[in-house]
Amino acid sequence: MAPFSSSLFHAALLACSAAFALSAQAADYTGPIFDAHLHYNEEAWNGSSGPFPPAEALARMQRNGVRAIVGNSRPNEGTRTLAALRETREAGVTVVPFVRLYRNRADYTNWFRDETIHEMVQTELARGTASGPYRGIGEFHLYESANANGPVAKKLMLLAEQRQLAVLAHVDDEAVDLLMAHSPTQGRELRLIWAHTGIGGAPVARVRQMLERYPKLMGELSYRPGLTCEGGKLCAPWRELILAFPDRFLVGSDTWVNQRWSSYDETMQGYRNWLGDLPPAVAQRVAWGNAAGLFGMR
Repeated sequence: MAPFSSSLFHAALLACSAAFALSAQAADYTGPIFDAHLHYNEEAWNGSSGPFPPAEALARMQRNGVRAIVGNSRPNEGTRTLAALRETREAGVTVVPFVRLYRNRADYTNWFRDETIHEMVQTELARGTASGPYRGIGEFHLYESANANGPVAKKLMLLAEQRQLAVLAHVDDEAVDLLMAHSPTQGRELRLIWAHTGIGGAPVARVRQMLERYPKLMGELSYRPGLTCEGGKLCAPWRELILAFPDRFLVGSDTWVNQRWSSYDETMQGYRNWLGDLPPAVAQRVAWGNAAGLFGMR
């Protein structure tokens, strides 16, 4: 038998090292998850029937290691229901309630100028929930950036900063700037969670610029274009950005329609897959620690 050459040995060693590194990188994240963007809308369960009654919704959270949620629902009764149930506590799920601005679908396109929405928010904040006071406002949408200058939008940004409420906003980067400008500190102290970190696909360089400008801006990553590449792994520019700002990103399910409840397992497994691309400490922060810290949990 011919002797095993040095070059072949080194090639084999490099191949083994690469395979080991790939295997280590592919290990899924196994820790707890904070679902920072969950809806329990009337379509899921209308109070008496529906495809996803509380027991079913909670079972999906529990088997996916979801230990806390930002609950925001249309109408707010969905969030209050989850917050009040004994079964929620038994499932080990903490509900962090937000006041959603929608009583019905018509409110999606008119909330920013509808004074009755401002009144509804104040009523809900005074009422609170069984799991404690509301901790935020939203999710809300702005389909045109300029509507961030609506009179009710201005009032709610002022209210949010004054009362240290987080804001969950489905808007583009221009609207983020406008909303921030309405806060007393010009956005320096406003805790705005940017739903989808710009579902329209703001370039990574622009997202970085905004994170640098607004120290309490958080990026929620559901539906984010360009986030993952082949095999569901993080695309390189996003991995670099998350590593540069490990304390500024969150994950969420965005169960805005029942199909998202149907695919809840797949959504959470997708997160566990790409979180495995990150150093364990960073993965834990994105999956759990950042949201838990935002709301004073351990």
